[in-house]
Amino acid sequence: MSQMQAFGPVLVTGASGFVGSAIANALRRDGYRVRVMVRPSSPRINIDPRDEIAVCDIRDRTAVAEAMRGVRYLIHAAADYRLWAPSPDEIMQTNVDGTRVVMEEAARAGLERIVYTSSVATFDISGPVPADETRALPLEKAVGAYKRSKVIAERLVVDLAQTHGLPVVVTNPSTPIGPRDVRPTPTGRIVVEAAAGRMPAFVDTGLNFVHVDDVANGHIAALHRGRVGERYILGGENLTLRQVLTDIAEIVGRKPPRVKLPRLAVYPFAVGAELLARLSGSEPFATVDGLRMSRHYMHFDDGKARRELGYTSRPYREALSDAIDWFAKAGYLPQTVRARAAAL
Repeated sequence: MSQMQAFGPVLVTGASGFVGSAIANALRRDGYRVRVMVRPSSPRINIDPRDEIAVCDIRDRTAVAEAMRGVRYLIHAAADYRLWAPSPDEIMQTNVDGTRVVMEEAARAGLERIVYTSSVATFDISGPVPADETRALPLEKAVGAYKRSKVIAERLVVDLAQTHGLPVVVTNPSTPIGPRDVRPTPTGRIVVEAAAGRMPAFVDTGLNFVHVDDVANGHIAALHRGRVGERYILGGENLTLRQVLTDIAEIVGRKPPRVKLPRLAVYPFAVGAELLARLSGSEPFATVDGLRMSRHYMHFDDGKARRELGYTSRPYREALSDAIDWFAKAGYLPQTVRARAAAL
């Protein structure tokens, strides 16, 4: 066991969620003791019984300080990943205020090494793509509460590293897909809706897809080899949405969508979906901010992480197949789709 593994546990925030649970699994696989921080209301499906559990909200300074007792390393993956919320302040409070509390308490606790999970949402994609870590997004160009919150939080973290010596490395995952997407995330919903045959059309946009377990491995590489105060894109393959939907259709044995919709034609639907969501309390599938973001291809260059961290990623089709298989087994897809997935 290495010196890093001999000390522990490693504290992982957001470990009941999609990326956080993958990080906890990867740490456990590598021999680390893991302490997971979860909210009282968080689902426990992704929590491993071998892990220590600290129940608290990341905005609760006293509880966060207690959760860090005896910890040497921290991976802060907790975030509110929604492109729409009835109250955008909820997203800002979790992603900005919560991150401030976690980082300040980590500094007070004297933690030796910290990895902060940011997002490629903090990079400017309005220019030539793919974008890399040199393309910081100006706050005034950030679309929606989620992007604004991640830009502000990342700046806060990097400032603490530069001005106060906080030993933190920043990771910027692109668009993770794969197993254990319990909620599911906005991207997971695309996979579910497409696999179920409920996405007959698409808009012209692009995404960078990566297996969530590769993102998790990238976090451990950042913990070991990342440079303090630096940002690292953890990505996979740059694709068009049309290609992704075609591949999903092929995997589940459906005909791929052929209709490309003008973006303007979808805006009334998105506005209506948001109005309905306010009445029903459910999260809309199409959002105005999501459409605004889709105007640019969200393609990224993860060469820095590959060079400095030794980061690698598997073919995206494996991630897509793993996601569909997990959604099918977990009951997110109709029985007919589950039968096709089981036959793969």
